[in-house]
Amino acid sequence: MCRFLEWKDLEIVYKRYANLHFYCAIENQDNDLITLEIIHCYLELLDKYFGSVCEFDIIFNYEKVYSILAEFLQGGVRETSKKNVLKTIAMP
Repeated sequence: MCRFLEWKDLEIVYKRYANLHFYCAIENQDNDLITLEIIHCYLELLDKYFGSVCEFDIIFNYEKVYSILAEFLQGGVRETSKKNVLKTIAMP
């Protein structure tokens, strides 16, 4: 099954986990496999934070979901330590 689609001047990279669908639009020169890895790591972070993440966690806690994403990808640079991201999110 293909996880890469070409659309206009972008490439759509997507991954499905149970009922959750994650989509990223990247430029053609960007690395597709790294984008899939970023999606996977982001899902792992959400799963650790919410327990077993589901669509309702994302819908009703979208502020926290976006703050986790902001901690994970700061300025386009990925934080490599999931523990650091979760520790930062847990701080009041």
